[in-house]
Amino acid sequence: MSTTDPPSPPQHGQTAKRLDAIDRAMLAELVADARISIRALADRLSISRANAYSRLDRLTRDGVITGYGARLDPYRAGLGTSAYVMVSVEQAAWRQMRAGLRTIPYVEHIAMVGGDFDVLLLVRTPDNATLRDVVLERIQAVEGVRSTRTWLIFEETTGPGAVTFGLTPS
Repeated sequence: MSTTDPPSPPQHGQTAKRLDAIDRAMLAELVADARISIRALADRLSISRANAYSRLDRLTRDGVITGYGARLDPYRAGLGTSAYVMVSVEQAAWRQMRAGLRTIPYVEHIAMVGGDFDVLLLVRTPDNATLRDVVLERIQAVEGVRSTRTWLIFEETTGPGAVTFGLTPS
């Protein structure tokens, strides 16, 4: 499995494994600093290095941790125009439509949603002309796409996220 593919959800009748307080604290630390050493991680969690290695291996094997990467500032990375694009699709074509959307440059995130639209995209481009091309030429050309609605993002902030389970790293 690549780090871009989401882990498979639990099968019908199965539930995700429960995480204990140490697992959640470990995830909070890793979200705050994925480059933390095992020694520092174990020290912050007050567990042995062997326990830290074991838990990290289990969380990775179970698909809780799907990869590691750098967090970028889109503006400073040359992607100064961001937008949410809501997409209405033909219901029978959602698999092909999803595959088509995954090939479009500048589409950072794809979410199947319920409500007035079927898909929510986060698109980041260098400028408005490129955004126009992505939305009007590339997204609308994907088989199964019926319509789009675009909202420009003027400003963004991030919070700690649900991934930290309300915990703050030490």
